[in-house]
Amino acid sequence: MAPEEIIWLSIGFLGQFLFAMRFIIQWIVSEKKRDSVIPIAFWYFSIGGGAILLSYAIWRADPVIILGQSTGLFIYLRNLYFVTRRRKVDFDVPDPDREGMAADTPKKSDAVPK
Repeated sequence: MAPEEIIWLSIGFLGQFLFAMRFIIQWIVSEKKRDSVIPIAFWYFSIGGGAILLSYAIWRADPVIILGQSTGLFIYLRNLYFVTRRRKVDFDVPDPDREGMAADTPKKSDAVPK
């Protein structure tokens, strides 16, 4: 096997390892929380593994893997966008308890519906 092939084979295995690790991470976090959750690390490992596997697929000129990983990368990036946007929105919403307001200050949740 030529050195170039060995390098690319190693790259492919690295991508596959990262891609598989996303499930291990998701499983560990879910076990700790005793609930099925998808931690943000899942999306980072998906992107890292997917990008490396896409590079490997392009080198191999494999249209099946190229299509699958390209589509997957779009989905992983979109999900990461949603997660970071939600975190930014959650962070930007003022919290009366964090701003030192008195405990007896009415909150939105205390409002009586009309």
